[in-house]
Amino acid sequence: MALFSHPSFDHHEQIMFVHDEASGLKAIIAVHDTTLGPAVGGCRMWPYESEEDAINDVLRLSRGMTYKNALAGLDFGGGKSVIIGDPKSDKSEALFRAFGRFVDSLGGRYYSAEDVGITTADIMIAHQETPYMAGLEGKSGDPSPYTALGTFLGIKAAVKHQRGIDSLEGIKVAVQGLGHVGFHLCRHLHEAGAKLVVCDLSESQLERARTEFGAEVVELDAIYRQDVDVYAPCALGATINDNTIPQLKATIVAGCANNQLAEPRHGEILKEKGILYAPDYVINAGGIINVSFERDYNPDKAEAKVRKIYDTLLDIFVEADNSGKTTAVVADEMARAIIEGAKK
Repeated sequence: MALFSHPSFDHHEQIMFVHDEASGLKAIIAVHDTTLGPAVGGCRMWPYESEEDAINDVLRLSRGMTYKNALAGLDFGGGKSVIIGDPKSDKSEALFRAFGRFVDSLGGRYYSAEDVGITTADIMIAHQETPYMAGLEGKSGDPSPYTALGTFLGIKAAVKHQRGIDSLEGIKVAVQGLGHVGFHLCRHLHEAGAKLVVCDLSESQLERARTEFGAEVVELDAIYRQDVDVYAPCALGATINDNTIPQLKATIVAGCANNQLAEPRHGEILKEKGILYAPDYVINAGGIINVSFERDYNPDKAEAKVRKIYDTLLDIFVEADNSGKTTAVVADEMARAIIEGAKK
């Protein structure tokens, strides 16, 4: 299995494969770039179908964190970790303690936090073995509400840019995934007057969305072809691909999932079809922004910085229009410019 020639390898500084036989821990920690500061990025626990899938995910996610932190104006580099396992059945105190010890062995080059399949309670267990954990209970805590707020503001920015209106009243949004962030996002959208179409694996979450927000519930594969204004991917990545793009009726793609484009060329296809794409690592930066205030936590300051996501996205949309480039390319170039400036 090649690493340095892997298509998702992007000059990563360090890749750490860890295994603890006693707890069953199998994990990968990827440090992408530490130019701006220590690498910070959450830990994801997922029952990957193959080790190759796990490697590809951690490589792409860690690179995304570098660019996310740069464009959010944070003194953080980018990193990520993945634990191979089912979060519903494979968790244990021993597993997270082992994970904490491996993170600690990096000496502060990488700080972990919660992500898909991981809770703040899990992070607190790992924190018993290392100080290099973020999003701690009693401090910044669960980042989900801030990620949802940033995503909501990003949707508003996209609608403003494309349609010239400030209101979401009557705007139809298809939300894929009702996890921690997706459900908070639905609440914001509902309160703003948007009409919701949702899908999720959890019947209880679907019923909550139907009851609390008047959401229309559809099957998982039907979410792409809904007659809506906005498609908001809030589950796992790569849902913008060769199969789904032809189904889209939405003219805006703006959601909180990471790595939404299966391949870079899918950004080009969206542009050709007149679909405005809000780059994922820009719109979903609210959580890490909140975490950045952890040392001397102030929720008001954290929210004020999260709200700047709206302006950052508007700048990206305008530059994409002026340059003829995709929004994804523009965001990448802006992030790299920040990092190169710091190197100089």
